[in-house]
Amino acid sequence: VEGAIRAVVEGTLLGGYRYRDYKTDDESQPSLETVHIVGAGENAIRDWVIIAEATNLARDWVNTPARDLSPEVFAGLIETAAIAAGASAEVWDRSRIEEEGLGGLLGVAAGSDRDPRVVTVSYKPANPTTHLALVGKGITFDSGGLSIKASNYMEEMKVDMSGAAAVVAATVAIARLGLPIQVTCITPLTDNAIGGDATRPGDVLRPVDGPTIEVLNTDAEGRLILADGLGLARRGEPDLIVDVATLTGAARVALGDQIAAVFASDSEVAGRVLAAAGQAGEEFWEMPLFKKYRKSLDSNIADIKNISGSRYGGAIVAAVFLSEYAGDGPWAHIDIAGPAIARENGGDQVKGGSGFGVRTLVELAAPVA
Repeated sequence: VEGAIRAVVEGTLLGGYRYRDYKTDDESQPSLETVHIVGAGENAIRDWVIIAEATNLARDWVNTPARDLSPEVFAGLIETAAIAAGASAEVWDRSRIEEEGLGGLLGVAAGSDRDPRVVTVSYKPANPTTHLALVGKGITFDSGGLSIKASNYMEEMKVDMSGAAAVVAATVAIARLGLPIQVTCITPLTDNAIGGDATRPGDVLRPVDGPTIEVLNTDAEGRLILADGLGLARRGEPDLIVDVATLTGAARVALGDQIAAVFASDSEVAGRVLAAAGQAGEEFWEMPLFKKYRKSLDSNIADIKNISGSRYGGAIVAAVFLSEYAGDGPWAHIDIAGPAIARENGGDQVKGGSGFGVRTLVELAAPVA
């Protein structure tokens, strides 16, 4: 049966995933140690094992409590994973971030006593066929800032770095697979916390490149750090930029818990993402990048404001905001606010961080036969 080997490998490694780091007595859990796939040699399963392991790596990071996954710790884990996969990593501390002028990231980080980080993972094989830039939202915990969330919405906010986890894990898989594509992966990392110097509604931030931003809602923070991430990605003049983020509750309202929203600079880019998702077995739906909504983001004192002030079309407005920083080249924005968490066990999903997006990004880089 075509695809049977992949289905068995992914079903076993993903469906059998368990996060046990904080279980004091876990011996009652059954453990499957060996699976023999009849008719499949080691080479036939290697690629699918690598991709499944990368997905589970993202799940491990997403499931880790925010107390134990500060921006500094997360940056170290990313660096270690990248080097082990044969890629390189560069970590910027606060002083370097200030030197580079990443005002969006610094504005979100201002309320936290844990310093932000930016990690760039680079993979460049000999004679790459194309250059893909990946940008991931890395909010290690999102309180909402001074525009504080209600407690029931805050309970899951350790997962607000799922975008960063997905793009890094995908880059790790691409490097391990030796795919013939250059990848630059950028992850701005910070808490969105409440502190004495936290960004206030009405403050104006200056990202590394692009329009100045009036912050009217500090809980619309993901787009602020992505503005900097996209600005950095553009410097490398990639052939395609893709950002991944748990960006808006509006995307979850529209599409539920199992479908990601895709916005793209044009239909060809959207089609590539949707085709990759179809091969990967992840559910995506194209949403309109309706540029007429840009007017709702006009600010009296800055170039743009971070929210429209309307409760309607929030996922679209957020994507339109990001388009201001993505440049004129091919770009896709993937909002994984719904599927970043698996809320029930079923199939290859296990309750908790899902690792959603990793398999699609690997397929987007180069289809794995």
